[in-house]
Amino acid sequence: MANRGKKYLEARSKVDRSKRYDLEEGVKLVLETKYAKFDEGVDLAVRLGVDPKKADQMVRGTVVLPHGTGKKVRVLVFAKGQKEKEALEAGADIVGGEDLVEKISKGWLEFDKAIATPDMMGLVSKLGKILGPRGLMPNPKVGTVTFDLERAIKEIKAGKVEFKVEKAGVVHVPVGKVSFGFDRLLENIKTVLEMIIRAKPPTSKGVYLRSIGLSTTMGPGIKIDPVAVRNVLK
Repeated sequence: MANRGKKYLEARSKVDRSKRYDLEEGVKLVLETKYAKFDEGVDLAVRLGVDPKKADQMVRGTVVLPHGTGKKVRVLVFAKGQKEKEALEAGADIVGGEDLVEKISKGWLEFDKAIATPDMMGLVSKLGKILGPRGLMPNPKVGTVTFDLERAIKEIKAGKVEFKVEKAGVVHVPVGKVSFGFDRLLENIKTVLEMIIRAKPPTSKGVYLRSIGLSTTMGPGIKIDPVAVRNVLK
C-alpha cells in the first residue's frame, strides 16, 4: 500500500470504517474530510445487485443534476446545414462534420461530450474505437443522437450526467463539488440515487442497492447505509 500523506490520514481518522452512515451524515462527513487546496469533486459509487454480463440486467441512463456538476462542459456537435447553425445558437462549443471526424481520427479530443444528429451517425461511427472507450460516443439511449439539438445541448450544459453499470456491478457518478455545500450536494445525490433505483431491471432479484460510497477527489471513502437511503427516498 502506498504511503499516505499526513492530511489524508487526518481526514481518514474522522471516518469510522466499520460504520454505514445515513445519507445526511455521510454528506456532512464528506465536507468535513476535504483537505485539498482546490475545489474537490464529489463522487458517488453504488454497487448493484445485477449481472452486467446479462443484457437484460444492464443499468444505464442519464440524469440532470439540480445544481449541475460544477464543471464547465465543452460540447461538440456533429451536424450539417441548418442543424449546424442551430447547434451554435444553442451554445455548442464545437460544431462540424467530416472535418471534425478527420481531426478526431488524428488524435484530437479536446471536448467533454459529443452529440450527433441521426443523419451524421454513418460518418461518426468510424470513430467508434476512439470515442467508445472514452465514453464520448453519441448514443440514442442517452439522448446524444437527436435532431433536438437545443434541448440536448442545454441539458448537458445544465448538468446532465450519464451513468452505466461497470463489469463489477458498480455505477460511478460525479455529483458536484465540495463548494456546493451540504444542501446542494444532498439534493444532487438524492436525484441520482432516485434515477438509479428507477433504472432497476425487472430481472434483478434480491438486494438491488448492495453498497453505496461517497468520496471527494482526494479524501477517504465513506460508506452509506443502503437501507437508510431506500427509506429516505420512499
